[in-house]
Amino acid sequence: MYLSMDEKFQTACQQVRNFTKRPPDSDMLELYSLFKQATIGNINIAKPTDAKGKVKWDAWNTRTGMSQVEAKKNYIELARNFASKYE
Repeated sequence: MYLSMDEKFQTACQQVRNFTKRPPDSDMLELYSLFKQATIGNINIAKPTDAKGKVKWDAWNTRTGMSQVEAKKNYIELARNFASKYE
């Protein structure tokens, strides 16, 4: 059975949610930035003033210009790579 890109992306998102070990913040930020780019596109909010919000905003902002399809592909691949470490 052939899965669409969106179906593969949703499967990868579920896989990440089911990790039994918590990835380090750097890995989580990488996943977060790709997820936001894949689901929303280029950053569309003002930079937050809190430290955690700034870090997440900066991570997402690095993806500016990446297509949503490319972000989905990268997220899927990254989730697959992380699965062996965090499942």
